[in-house]
Amino acid sequence: MLDMEAIKNFSIDKTDWQKVILGDVVFEPKESVKDPVSEGVEHVVGLEHIDGEDIHLRRSASIEESTTFTKKFSQGDVLFGRRRAYLKKAAQAKFAGICSGDITVMRAKEELILPELLPFIVNNDKFFDYAITHSAGGLSPRVKFKDLANFEIDLPPIEQQRILLNIFSSYDIYSESIVTQQVRLKTLRKSLILLLHNGLQGSKKLKIRDVMKFHYGSGLTEKDRVDGEYPVVSSSGVQGTHNDFLSKGPGIVIGRKGNVGQVTYVEENFWTIDTAYYIEVNEEYQYIPLKFFTYLLESANLKKYSIATAVPGLNRDDVLLTNVKLPDEKGIFGFIKKIEKIEDSLLSINNKKNSLKKFKNSISDKVF
Repeated sequence: MLDMEAIKNFSIDKTDWQKVILGDVVFEPKESVKDPVSEGVEHVVGLEHIDGEDIHLRRSASIEESTTFTKKFSQGDVLFGRRRAYLKKAAQAKFAGICSGDITVMRAKEELILPELLPFIVNNDKFFDYAITHSAGGLSPRVKFKDLANFEIDLPPIEQQRILLNIFSSYDIYSESIVTQQVRLKTLRKSLILLLHNGLQGSKKLKIRDVMKFHYGSGLTEKDRVDGEYPVVSSSGVQGTHNDFLSKGPGIVIGRKGNVGQVTYVEENFWTIDTAYYIEVNEEYQYIPLKFFTYLLESANLKKYSIATAVPGLNRDDVLLTNVKLPDEKGIFGFIKKIEKIEDSLLSINNKKNSLKKFKNSISDKVF
């Protein structure tokens, strides 16, 4: 458990610290490979492999997959997503490999700065704000290392760097334990949805149209919205508020274009825009808690109906003919009890993550 009072009162003596720019202590290696296979490259990293606001590089593609990447990085380098810096992608590699040209490779000058401290310096709001301000381009802005190199930081002596690293490492260890718990809970939740898809004991096979109706949302552009108490829901979930509503809550919204098949549950009255459907449960099944139908729709895997066009879409006729397996009343309420217990735990985990983020930001603001 974090001692928030201790964090609030945290202070550090910066008497011996130096004001430097990032380029004084970090450089961009200009290394490349001509033939990744013959050189034994195992990891290929694109922007999609770096998670926003995560200092760890957790994923990569294998060299067996086709790639045009030639930029080389080494273990311990920080990979910074220079395209669309607002996505806040900056992770330290635990392995060597090659990466996209939209990634800037940063390497610490070890005589001046501890390499393990670098990802914490780079992965903070001040640096990201600086990177965003210095990005250039229209739809896909990019920032160059020569501009990032001018970012100013307060640099402590190596011994004090070790003290700071211990603080941030403690944060990271706790954070990783929470991530592990979250992954396990999400896996357990996914397995429950799969059981529902396969059919619980006492289930009967029905078409979605036998259980519910799908209704189109109504267009509501951002300029036409008036901030209010009602959520505006798109295929991506809640996207702001409005002073009027289209449907009474609670309700369920299904992505029609864009995030096809995404299921969003809304507690209050809401407005569904025209990139999504909202559902109406048939009268004979209204004795069932509405939240259960979010799980039933998830189990139907509606994303499989994504139409392969520039803007993927979900055809209502296809959906209504999709089979689902509806459990008997005992099965329904038993399922709800199990999955809500998992979701309560996930909510608790998310609250812990938010507390941790506040901890890191509080320390980072005082240090960097």
